[in-house]
Amino acid sequence: MTTATPRTPLRVGLVGYGLAGSVFHAPLIAATDGLVLDTVTTGNPERAAQARAEFPGVRVAASPDELWDRADELDLVVVASPNKTHVPLADAALRAGLPVVVDKPIAGTAAEARELAALAEERGLLLSVFQNRRWDNDFRTLRALVADGALGTVQRFESRFERWRPRLKGGWRESGAPEEIGGLLYDLGSHVVDQALVLFGPAVQVYAESDVRRPGAEADDDTFLAVTHANGVRSHLYVSATTAQLGPRFRVLGEHAGYVKYGLDPQEAALREGHRPGGDDPWGVEPEELWGRLGAGESPLTGGGDPVESLPGDYPAYYAAVAAALRGDGPNPVTALEAAATLDVLEAARRSAREGVTVRLG
Repeated sequence: MTTATPRTPLRVGLVGYGLAGSVFHAPLIAATDGLVLDTVTTGNPERAAQARAEFPGVRVAASPDELWDRADELDLVVVASPNKTHVPLADAALRAGLPVVVDKPIAGTAAEARELAALAEERGLLLSVFQNRRWDNDFRTLRALVADGALGTVQRFESRFERWRPRLKGGWRESGAPEEIGGLLYDLGSHVVDQALVLFGPAVQVYAESDVRRPGAEADDDTFLAVTHANGVRSHLYVSATTAQLGPRFRVLGEHAGYVKYGLDPQEAALREGHRPGGDDPWGVEPEELWGRLGAGESPLTGGGDPVESLPGDYPAYYAAVAAALRGDGPNPVTALEAAATLDVLEAARRSAREGVTVRLG
């Protein structure tokens, strides 16, 4: 690991250049002051060529072992490879003396996540989890409304991450093999559960229904979770690839008012289209017609409630916080223990759906 000064960029090795690595991590790392994308690890020649074209001067390694051999030249390793590799790669990076960012889910089980957290603490190294949806525009806006008391005491939180993808795309994310950690519960579910816990605190009870609906599918593609929080809030969370008519992204009901928001944060679409933070156009800003509405007793679909300007989405804030944490200037933005709490809920949901029971936590 290099010795960085406030003026020396922290050099980052990125493991994996598929969807997560190429669309999310590499562009955000490159756009962050104080970070530089030093090396991309991929064994795929086409992806290697893509990385060199998109980031001239970046080094390409065929194996993560090349990063461990050069640990003294790097300041951070980002694991953006398939889910089943997250634990062994994070473990190897930490043992090589390197701080680590791991894409969600950090592991297949909460126990594995806590073991990694203990190893990082023992080594005195940062271990952070890329829960980028904490910086979605709608979630930032809702978090501010809850903090300001605009809804009164929240009673029910409905969160939907729904898609209409009736045909399978293939790949490990849709595999039913347990070791792949595929399916929507661990993919999109990692986001909606994390957001619920950030907003309303620990879960004490979980009920879930999980289905495999598409012909030829192996992994869950339509799942519902009902989570009861210790403070009494009930979260109803939906993740689906089979939703022909999309519901509201958020519907949050409080004792005084409710907030309803349709549509997804624009940042993923912008990144997929090749746009980058720091360009001429404002980042993460959505048009007024997509703003959520706050009110009571009226439907937002008929113009009821007051429009609430959406705060801009801010994925760059995650890596800015990682850079600050590495320099000792701020906290870890998402800890492995927070990710473990999310995995507690996901594991409980999987058991609930399999056995048809409600699962108590704690």
